[in-house]
Amino acid sequence: MCRYYEVCVIGSGMGGSMFASLNKDKDIVVFEKDSNLGGCASTFKRYGSYFNSGATTFVGYETGHPVKEIFDNIDYKPDIKKSNIAFRVLQNEKTIDRVKDFEEFLDQINKAFPNKNNRVFWAKIKELDEKFWQIHDIYYGKYSLKSYILSANTLIKLFKSFNIEVFKSANSFIKETLGDISLEYQHFIDAQLLITLQTTSKDISLLSLALGLSYPFHDVFYVNGGMGSLFDGLLENIETKKKEEIMKIVLEKDYFRLISNKDEYLSKNVVLNSTIYDSGKLFEDERIKKYYESFDFNDQSAFVVNLVLEKNYDLLHHYLIILDEQIPNCISNSFFISISSKDDEKMSNRGYSITISSHTKASFWKKLNKEEYELKKEQTQEFIIDKLLQKLNTIKKEDIIKKFSASSLTFNRYINRYNCGGRAITMKNVFSTPSAKTPFKGLYNIGDSVFAGQGWPGVAIGVKALNKEFNG
Repeated sequence: MCRYYEVCVIGSGMGGSMFASLNKDKDIVVFEKDSNLGGCASTFKRYGSYFNSGATTFVGYETGHPVKEIFDNIDYKPDIKKSNIAFRVLQNEKTIDRVKDFEEFLDQINKAFPNKNNRVFWAKIKELDEKFWQIHDIYYGKYSLKSYILSANTLIKLFKSFNIEVFKSANSFIKETLGDISLEYQHFIDAQLLITLQTTSKDISLLSLALGLSYPFHDVFYVNGGMGSLFDGLLENIETKKKEEIMKIVLEKDYFRLISNKDEYLSKNVVLNSTIYDSGKLFEDERIKKYYESFDFNDQSAFVVNLVLEKNYDLLHHYLIILDEQIPNCISNSFFISISSKDDEKMSNRGYSITISSHTKASFWKKLNKEEYELKKEQTQEFIIDKLLQKLNTIKKEDIIKKFSASSLTFNRYINRYNCGGRAITMKNVFSTPSAKTPFKGLYNIGDSVFAGQGWPGVAIGVKALNKEFNG
């Protein structure tokens, strides 16, 4: 006889885990294909060392922000420590620390990129970001009158706070304040936007620009024991089924039948933490398949290099390295680095655990044969390592104990997604952004490919919206 659950959550990424934690009073279960919780933000073990799946920061854990609100709601206090420097930017001969203190940061910008309007530009960026996080109960939904009314209310709030700035383009604001900036300054801006928004200034609004550039003005944290420890805390006392992949979901008269690689289950409510692009393959119902196929696949993904390094150096937790040339087989000229804390007994048990991430196209790796794939992967990996050693030139190559890398194919093998980083919200697609609610009763999506985008703060906004939808 099939086990019945009130709610089945498919995937233990940020969205699935936060939503499940808020609904732990229900008869709920979380399925995870991998042996580790967290999806793209998981922590895994290889060669006796632990690694974070992606190079990332933990941000949004501050009063008045949705991440902390969710964590406080479930009485979960993560084991974290504040970083004095969110990340250090290394670009040509320039070193710029993204620090919380505005005047300290502005002083560095004026030295690196002299411009009479630097204060005007960055003060406006910070002001818009602060305004946005003062707006509560941000909601976006479709497929019911109630959803459209709540969405309209959010739009009214945004207009009241920002007026036409909601629709002003990022590039026009850059040009009217900073003028014709150098290519180097443009790269400095765009490299940060690729991390936070998965796109550059040419495609986004001024408000998105502000949110994308401002997160270092907030508290940024290092997570002890790896990013994956957050998911262990969020899902504590919630039934989780690791290494159990949902292969098919059948819509029956009053419920969904979920067929896994181990068993079958019934539920009236299914929350998919898979991407909007990967969800359709779970269904045979033509209406549901057609719904998911209506969303164009976001081909953007990540190329990740993992290293173990001797602890002979004092290093920051995060660096952003910006190059003048594009990384081979990638779509970016920059890469982001996360480094374990020297005193982290788990992550630094055999040396510094380093995760380096850049942007690539998922389709590029899918079209290669096995031999081509290995050659291109090695080429990209070694290029990134060589540039790392050039920029952090106190590090010796012989102190690298282990090295390996991952492409979109690797992510798909372990967590069932080619796309990594979610869905960039641009000026062109903002009103076609998928909502958590679908046209089908009891079927929902959550995560970085639906409202409100990627990263802990963006996903947390989406979780709050879905939780409101789900619980009335």
